[in-house]
Amino acid sequence: MSTDVPELLPSGGAAADLNPRPVPLPRVDGRPRVVVLDYGFGNVRSAVRALERVGADVELTADRDAAAEAHGLVVPGVGAFAACMEGLRAVRGDQVVDRRLAGGRPVLGICVGMQVMFDAGVEHGVRAEGLGEWRGVVEHLDAPVVPHMGWSGVDAASGSTLFRGVEDERFYFVHSYGAQTFAQGHDEAADPRYTPPRVTWAEHGPDGGAVRFVAAVEDGPLSATQFHPEKSGDAGATLLENWVRSL
Repeated sequence: MSTDVPELLPSGGAAADLNPRPVPLPRVDGRPRVVVLDYGFGNVRSAVRALERVGADVELTADRDAAAEAHGLVVPGVGAFAACMEGLRAVRGDQVVDRRLAGGRPVLGICVGMQVMFDAGVEHGVRAEGLGEWRGVVEHLDAPVVPHMGWSGVDAASGSTLFRGVEDERFYFVHSYGAQTFAQGHDEAADPRYTPPRVTWAEHGPDGGAVRFVAAVEDGPLSATQFHPEKSGDAGATLLENWVRSL
């Protein structure tokens, strides 16, 4: 592995390192290199095509060196939280994510790829440990109808980079679980170096009984969406383009 990749932090890359600066990397034909992590879980082919369409040089691989050294890493995910974590650990994706965030290298989680960034997920009464980048537990949505499947609007965070130009658009969700709270990891007043995460919210369910959950987070080098941008038409393409341009 390249010697400019930082050593692993003891725990929590994005939260622990207080928004580190990314290390400049060479580009090929002016395009940023993006790896979509292939660990057996996720709509990977659609993600690859969507990222290529917005200007990224994309590689689908589980190779740790490629994933650690790319300009951007995408962590997809579908299915059960515990199974995704098992798949990530099998290819040492948990270590790659931690190493990248420790060095300020961008990571984008999608769907369960966002959920695993939290402390844990609870499904059918069974708790599985996550990557612990954000505090909180992913739990079953307490809504009259699940899964939440279809197009929904979001309450985009003020100053969001991901949602620039698509703040009022709808995105495609498919999930039964979500993070329904988001705890800030640091006291901004106590540590002026810290920039609070930008958290975007969404709701599912009828008026008066809707459940609110985290739809997206932008936290230094770590970004994630609960919805599928690669399935969200022009709005999703714009969001991915915004991320690729930030690399």
